[in-house]
Amino acid sequence: MPEQGRDRTDHLVALVRRHLDEDGDVLGVYAHGSATLGGLRPYSDLDLLAVVRHPTAHAQRAALTDALLKVSGGEGRRPVELIVVVHGDVRPWRYPPRREYLYGEWLRDAYERGAVPEPEDDPDLAPLLTMVLRADAPLYGPPPATLLDPVPHGDLRRAITAGVPELLAELESDTRNVLLTLARVWSTLGTGDIRSKDAAAKWALGRLPARDRPPLAHARAVYLGQETEDWRGRTVRSCADRLVREIRAAYDAGE
Repeated sequence: MPEQGRDRTDHLVALVRRHLDEDGDVLGVYAHGSATLGGLRPYSDLDLLAVVRHPTAHAQRAALTDALLKVSGGEGRRPVELIVVVHGDVRPWRYPPRREYLYGEWLRDAYERGAVPEPEDDPDLAPLLTMVLRADAPLYGPPPATLLDPVPHGDLRRAITAGVPELLAELESDTRNVLLTLARVWSTLGTGDIRSKDAAAKWALGRLPARDRPPLAHARAVYLGQETEDWRGRTVRSCADRLVREIRAAYDAGE
């Protein structure tokens, strides 16, 4: 992980330990996402996973959320995405896995109104834990394979496709991220590898018909800081529908 300015994570590890490390409960904190898949991009979050020994209390989660609101996003600070899992909820592996806590900037309005993240089953942990294991980037604690079981390939495939309908529902409000995520789902199904969003988009662009490439190419360029986001006149829905068809075909081919 970078050690300069807004890309630092040491304060986040300290924050997690300060709020969750009663009696040594924090077993490990791990980097994943863009920082471990080719480097942080202009729109990248700081993605962290924390593994704890015991379930958290409501008061702990509330205090942690209040603390993250002060250090995530804003001028000169990267957004933070923090996932917390209880060790016994993910090892031995079971599907769907259970998430203890989630902080993400897209939920800021709810947090500022007093919402506190609650534990819930979360299929999206399958690709996340796979990325953590492959990145092998401990920020605190032992290597992740010490605490986490590998995710069976069938569960990974099932998890990444399960979220496609929800993604499509956000196409108008979060166009860039939706297109890039759909490209990454297709890339993962097609190759078995979880790539960075820009690398997955490059892979997909080489396989899409020419008429469906421009919106995804624009999403990638914006993500890389090469263009300003502007979706006027772009056939976004057609591109998204094509990506979904490719995802379904790749999933069926792998069954």
